[in-house]
Amino acid sequence: MNRPDLDEVLWQAWKAMDVPEGYRAEIVEGAIEVWPTGCFRHAQVANRFWGALGTFLEDSEFGVWSVTNVIHKRQAWIPDAFLTLKDAEPCSDEEDMGVRAGSVHLVLEVVSPGTANQDRDRIRKRREYARAGIPVYVLIDDHDGQGAVTLFTEPRPEKADWDDIHRVPYGTDVTISEGPAKGFVIGEAITGPKRG
Repeated sequence: MNRPDLDEVLWQAWKAMDVPEGYRAEIVEGAIEVWPTGCFRHAQVANRFWGALGTFLEDSEFGVWSVTNVIHKRQAWIPDAFLTLKDAEPCSDEEDMGVRAGSVHLVLEVVSPGTANQDRDRIRKRREYARAGIPVYVLIDDHDGQGAVTLFTEPRPEKADWDDIHRVPYGTDVTISEGPAKGFVIGEAITGPKRG
């Protein structure tokens, strides 16, 4: 008997899902995960990042995207923001369900409260973005001490890890050092002041 592999089964199930308004569904490390969209604080930080990076890139061929899928080998993620060409091509071989991870230069996740949410962004998505070879992963995390920004660069897809990890507490600026967003500063204008 010829049986489809698990990735294909998950892919078909994910495509067929009718997720209620206000929820997201992703395929992360071989599992479909569904959760509500973030709280106001989450959206506020993501929107500040999105707006500031959009302004930074205004005269370039690149743009900041949100609310769409990034696709890699039958995995599907919805980052809080990502950077690709303004005229990005959809994943034609994936039924135009999103953009190909290979065309993404940066992803942003803003960590939501709760252990499952924190594990997804800090661990599982960190590994997934490295496996996909996305050059820059920005993690803004209100729940790391009094708040921290971690910048992951130099992905090692074969190890599902990163060679360069730079973590700074809120109140300290961090500058993206490579790619189309090189020179973009993430500081209090995006994160707000230290939490606590």
